[in-house]
Amino acid sequence: MIIKKFQAKTENEAVEQAKKELGNNVVIMNVRNVKRKGLFSFLRPQLTEVTVALEEESETKYVSARKPETKPEAIPAGENVTGEKQQPLVEAIAKASSKPENNAIEEKLDSLHSLIEQQILKPEEEKEIEKKEEAEEEKNSELERFMKLLYNTMLDNEVNEKYANQIIDEMEKVNKPNMPFDYALANVYQKMILKFGKPNEISVAGKGPKVVFFVGPTGVGKTTTIAKIASKFSVDGGKKVALLTADTYRIAAAEQLRTYANILEVPFRIIYSTEEVEQALIDFKEYDFIMVDTAGHSHQNEAQKETMKGFVHSVDGLAEKEVFLVLSATTKYRDLISIVDAYSIMTDYKLIFTKLDETTTLGNLLNIKLYTGADLSYVTCGQNVPDDIEIFNPQKTVKQLLGGRRN
Repeated sequence: MIIKKFQAKTENEAVEQAKKELGNNVVIMNVRNVKRKGLFSFLRPQLTEVTVALEEESETKYVSARKPETKPEAIPAGENVTGEKQQPLVEAIAKASSKPENNAIEEKLDSLHSLIEQQILKPEEEKEIEKKEEAEEEKNSELERFMKLLYNTMLDNEVNEKYANQIIDEMEKVNKPNMPFDYALANVYQKMILKFGKPNEISVAGKGPKVVFFVGPTGVGKTTTIAKIASKFSVDGGKKVALLTADTYRIAAAEQLRTYANILEVPFRIIYSTEEVEQALIDFKEYDFIMVDTAGHSHQNEAQKETMKGFVHSVDGLAEKEVFLVLSATTKYRDLISIVDAYSIMTDYKLIFTKLDETTTLGNLLNIKLYTGADLSYVTCGQNVPDDIEIFNPQKTVKQLLGGRRN
């Protein structure tokens, strides 16, 4: 008799595996749930283990070769045709025919007895294995609880479940059993910092002015962000900066940027066409930066997207450029996906996140970084110009995503 165990997500899947390997005549002897193995098995559902049995062909196939019975001639009891004493013929036939059948039954009973023993009294080797597994589970329980805490903390900070699972799976490959949880924390911390990568801030062009476009939906704080960055370069960095706006839809936005330009004592200009962008390159050729504010609009408006695309690509081949997509940290992840997809069709970009002071969760910074692959550059955390802006700090952000307090 063949006895074998099969494991799968469900009982039906395990039985199908058994039938595929052993045939449809398998008999289900036992069904139980078993834990997955591995350091972070707590994140995965249990498996179902099915024990099946199958009679081997040698046990069930035997031939009882009997010749057709013929009516014997009258012979005196206990004698053969020669008159010799013999045991009765009926007894001899019965013994001869019953022997193989009795042997087969005995073999079946032995197999069944062995099977019962295996089900009731587990082999010592299996007991030892289970003891070792239980000991390992007990040793790893503290680490598992700690990793589960980190996992839930990431979810609480609105890190998308896909990326949280990805991080935990990667940790499972490098973490070792019985590893102290502070080492595990260090591994997760370093892995997440690597996922964010180094911040990519604005740099000076190798020759001539660098044109810097700021794009993004309405209400995310593009104009204020431009003023903060322009102030950093002009006042603190001593760079020559000119400010342009292509936002002709909102007069208030243009006037706001004009006010900032007057305070910073830098040139300001409203542009209505791509030709005016090219003219600005000529007029400000001695400057370090030409920063361009663009109209905030719905990322679903095709006409406005085409206009935006024309402005962004108007300086291609004429000057170095950088494009920054400005996003609010308070926007829902699903809406952020739609926004970044729309702008990805227009151009490559780097990321600026605003309004960090208006949310308690920063998971979307990691979500959008991993979704787009774009570099993070700056973050803003208030309306004050020029103070409430800083270069993105991955260490500081990861610390908060893992449960640390915001400074």
